[in-house]
Parts: sequence; structure tokens; C-alpha cells
Amino acid sequence: MMTLYHGSNMRIEEIDLNRCKPFKDFGKGFYLTDILEQAQQMAERRTRIVGEGVPTVTAYSFDSNWLQSSELKVKCFDAPNEEWAKFVLANRRQKNFVHAFDIVVGPVADDGIALQLDRYEHHFISLEVLVKELTYRHLNKQYFFGTDLAVSKLTLL
Repeated sequence: MMTLYHGSNMRIEEIDLNRCKPFKDFGKGFYLTDILEQAQQMAERRTRIVGEGVPTVTAYSFDSNWLQSSELKVKCFDAPNEEWAKFVLANRRQKNFVHAFDIVVGPVADDGIALQLDRYEHHFISLEVLVKELTYRHLNKQYFFGTDLAVSKLTLL
């Protein structure tokens, strides 16, 4: 079992995928991290952005064996690579792009990475240069839960 954290401006008692925002790294879904400090920073950021609430980290228990289960469609990116970059770009930019994964695990595309993705998208750098630029950055991991089936595998702590 592992503990995953979600940072927000309130405690999340029940996950409602309909309230999730589209055009994020791995699409519209519920995002968590296994890094408590990262979740705390996200909670502070979210509270600043919405201008209300209190920075709150909600913890969930998750059996990582589900990542190898045939019951769920899971995609794991161990590090930034061409496939990851194209996947993030498609999720962030393409209005009609929807992937078939229940869970996606991989690096967070932070603001610095978003800048590099923009440079690639506007043909200022090649995909090879993009991946090279991203390879040397320390990137935090995120866990995307995009279906009710995936969310059902989380237990509120």
C-alpha cells in the first residue's frame, strides 16, 4: 500500500471527476502525488488562485498492485521522453483528444517544462532537443485517475 496526496483549498471527501479541469498533463481527471511536500505546495497554490478556502492536503491509500492489474488500463512514464512529451502536448492542447487510460503515472510538466513544450510546438526546437532539455530536470511524479473505476481504488485516509 502507498499513500497518495491531493492538494487543494479544501478537504476532498468524495472525488467527482465532473469537477476536474480539462487540458492538464494527462487529461481531465483527479491528480495526486506520492510527495507530501508537492501536495502542500499545490494546496497553497490552489488556495491563492481561487482566493478562498484553506490549503488542505487530503491523503488516500492506494494499492500499487493495481498498476499491474489487467482490470485497469494503466500508462506509466518513468522519465520524460518523446512519447511522454507528445502525450502531454495532446492532452494540454487538443480539444478532442481523449486517451483510454484509467490511470497515468509520470513526471509533472511544470511551468519550465510548459515553456519548453511551447518552444517545441512553435518549431523553435526539435522533439529530440525537447526531450534532452527535459531529461536533465528533476521532475516530480504525478498520478492521474481518470475514470470512476480508477477512483474506486483509492481509499480516503
